[in-house]
Amino acid sequence: MSDNARQNRRNPTEPELRLWRHLSNSQLGDFKFRRQHAIGNRILDVFCPSIALGIEIDGQTHDPDDDRRRDALLKHQHGITVLRFTNTDVMTNMEGVLLTILGHARHMPSRWITKGVLHPNPSSEEEGLSR
Repeated sequence: MSDNARQNRRNPTEPELRLWRHLSNSQLGDFKFRRQHAIGNRILDVFCPSIALGIEIDGQTHDPDDDRRRDALLKHQHGITVLRFTNTDVMTNMEGVLLTILGHARHMPSRWITKGVLHPNPSSEEEGLSR
């Protein structure tokens, strides 16, 4: 799966590349995002590990029923909330996409707070990564 994610990072779609320009380097609300992040047997287009927020940018070939099942499984198994945007959303309404992402991100709890203290250096297991 990580090989597929690496390949996807090397060959992003135009909407993925455009969105990434706004999310990279913690530009959006100081949230750290990753591109093409493998979780189990799935790859999220964009992922913020500190708040378990996944972002998917969908082309016309996506099946909404499959996407709902996949998103529910990610929520149940990994606690990940997934936001979905169409390629058209990203290409024609970037401001709206970014405001939606930021609005959700600001209202999501940090996954790394233990006993009221934000953990400064979370382990890979806390990020939802498998070894």
